[in-house]
Amino acid sequence: MTDGTNERLRNPMSPGAPIIPRNEWDYPPYHRWTFQHIREMTPTAQIWRGPGPVLPLPSAPVDIDQVKFETSGTTHTIAEFLDGSFTDGFLVLWRGNIVAERYMNGMRPHGQHLAMSVTKSIVATLFGVVHGKGLVDTRAQVTHYLPELAATAYRGATVQHLLDMTAGVTFDESYTTEGSHMQKLDHACGWKPITRPDWPKTMWELIITLTEQERPHGSQFSYRSIETDILALVLERTTGTSLAELLSSELWAPMGAEEDAYITVDPAGMALADGGFNATLRDMARFALLHLNRGWVNHRQVVPEEWISECRNGGNPDLYTGVYRTSLPDGAYHNQFWIEDQQRRAYMCRGTFGQFIYMDPQSEFGVVKLSTWPEFVSSERTIETLAAFHAIRDYLERECL
Repeated sequence: MTDGTNERLRNPMSPGAPIIPRNEWDYPPYHRWTFQHIREMTPTAQIWRGPGPVLPLPSAPVDIDQVKFETSGTTHTIAEFLDGSFTDGFLVLWRGNIVAERYMNGMRPHGQHLAMSVTKSIVATLFGVVHGKGLVDTRAQVTHYLPELAATAYRGATVQHLLDMTAGVTFDESYTTEGSHMQKLDHACGWKPITRPDWPKTMWELIITLTEQERPHGSQFSYRSIETDILALVLERTTGTSLAELLSSELWAPMGAEEDAYITVDPAGMALADGGFNATLRDMARFALLHLNRGWVNHRQVVPEEWISECRNGGNPDLYTGVYRTSLPDGAYHNQFWIEDQQRRAYMCRGTFGQFIYMDPQSEFGVVKLSTWPEFVSSERTIETLAAFHAIRDYLERECL
């Protein structure tokens, strides 16, 4: 395979048959397969689960298939929702037990799935661990840790601005606009063959091109994936350790993961902190349980409780304008987490094509949904998904006391 625009994966049932274009492997319809086979598509780094014990996940099954909920005047059952929402994996936690677990579209319990922007919240949880050790200060300017960024529009932005995505740097997040920053990121991160020699060839090269500022730092939320990558660079610079190794030693191993995770890396070996994480359904549930238990796992405080609390309680919804804010008026964003309900302080990790880790500590309730929607983002599907989560939570509280 020599021509990056014409490469195809080998199909063992039909050797030589063209099946997946290398420039489109992460797009529909190919992602129905590739999101469970990322290591066959792009370079990755191992996130070792470590030698320690696996955190048990007791099972207490509850039949939720016929639980009903309504969106846009239409009533659905959970079974219908799962069948109709391009589900790959689905797991419900309640009071520390797995009450429902489904594998669809060929996904298996030991198989890893791409988390997309759920990765951001996982990296932010790691950030909380490093912050708890006093190695980083969220009030410090980013250039304190990465002085090279003084030549970019991030000059004057604080670490907290990046955690909340309220820095005023110009970054076009559009997936479909030709020449957008997001399209350049898709190539710089190593996911696509380099077909434009004038585009950045690594994530660092992309970061240092961000020299335009559209508004004062801290004045408005604007979703910028690249800011999680800069936070990862801060972690690596302050610890002298790669992101994959940090995730292993400070989060994945002490959390009691059952399987290794992995993360995609660019041509220079930099991990894609904004969307390259892959793990099993159950290990993502263990991550949810870590948050539901306020950072406490296996008789130790893995993540500072103060950080977990801050993720749930912070955020200023008045800074946010956009689809999420319009459809969910109580929502906010803080420390790379979406605060879904500021009254209940329920919060979630969220990624394109339908990835969710939802946590409601008030009810000891969590859900992981791994999907391959045909759309990058969909406000209708998001509203439907959250309505389904709420219906399951309400049913468990009502019927399973």
